[in-house]
Amino acid sequence: MTAAIRQYLVITGNYWAFTLTDGALRMLVVLHFHQLGYSPLEIAMLFIFYEFFGVVTNLVGGYLGARMGLNRTMNIGLFLQIVALAMLAVPAAMLTVPWVMAAQALSGIAKDLNKMSAKSGIKLLVPDEQQGTLYKWVAILTGSKNTLKGVGFFLGGVLLMAAGFTGAVIIMVVALGLVWLASLFLLGQDLGKSKAKPKFREILSKSRAINVLSAARMFLFGARDVWFVVALPVYLHTVFGWDFWKVGGFMASWIIGYGFIQTMAPRITGDMEGKQPAVLWVAALALVPAGIAIGLTAGWSPQFVIVGGLLLFGVLFAVNSSLHSYLIVSYARGDGVSLDVGFYYMSNAAGRLLGTILSGWVYQAYGLEACLWISFGLVATAALLSLMLPERRPVTA
Repeated sequence: MTAAIRQYLVITGNYWAFTLTDGALRMLVVLHFHQLGYSPLEIAMLFIFYEFFGVVTNLVGGYLGARMGLNRTMNIGLFLQIVALAMLAVPAAMLTVPWVMAAQALSGIAKDLNKMSAKSGIKLLVPDEQQGTLYKWVAILTGSKNTLKGVGFFLGGVLLMAAGFTGAVIIMVVALGLVWLASLFLLGQDLGKSKAKPKFREILSKSRAINVLSAARMFLFGARDVWFVVALPVYLHTVFGWDFWKVGGFMASWIIGYGFIQTMAPRITGDMEGKQPAVLWVAALALVPAGIAIGLTAGWSPQFVIVGGLLLFGVLFAVNSSLHSYLIVSYARGDGVSLDVGFYYMSNAAGRLLGTILSGWVYQAYGLEACLWISFGLVATAALLSLMLPERRPVTA
């Protein structure tokens, strides 16, 4: 086994462990606070700082990764997630909205430090001329991460029922602490540290390709989260009458399938030299939320329309997400890769922030159909932006 593959496995394992706790925590918070009587908008507000600090973290984290090395930023992310989880393992009386928002803010910082480090690290382990290998490795990392996030959703529902909120959090603190200790010894030193120390003003990308791709990513992920984060779980529980186990299991199954499709994206899309695949796949995605909204308005069976539509949305969104994840790693510079990747995932976090706020507010005020029409508009905007991507991948410096 080569040194590059060993480091790839360490990075992937680290990312997997973090993702399990991240998915479980998201489901724990949504279901627990819905059970306590919080409105959809109030639940969405619990995640505002999680998403907001993701925006900040990706900008600053890319800079820190280039200065300090990606091994350090990845391990710092793991440690901060442990602290965030520990903050929630307090008596129920202390779980006030400001306290939970603060813990979510720390978790948001941790998540994006970890993700930026993992995605940037892959760029450094694959020779620049092996773009096919790079696409496959990025697809495997991204897809397996989302599959495990789905498992985390299911795990969150199971732990909530089996151990209660506090017990579930304590179990995750102990497990992630063991992973963090192992990562301190196994992850390579100085991974991703830039040879030329970057200046702080360089956190903003000067590449047109990266700027366009980042804008498209923002609208793409806003389109997913505007109906997926708060509106859908609450709708399944209140309208369909599903219990927490069923809601968590369904959401988990969707994410697991979504992650599996991401790992298969290189086989599905084929050659990625031109921009056409990115444009065509995002245009196809835009039709799905519009179709679901039309079906609900027409009075078709909600179970058939939502479950079937969500499955189709998951397949198309997975391919789009994998294409984007490959393109940013491909477009990024070889030296100081984390600066470009951090800027891109800043846009990703901004899209999630936008989607999260809209998911709670629009669902509470106007219902699920309105969330779906907004999703359509956001995906359509991402499709128009994708037309501006360069026809061929620029040569990496």
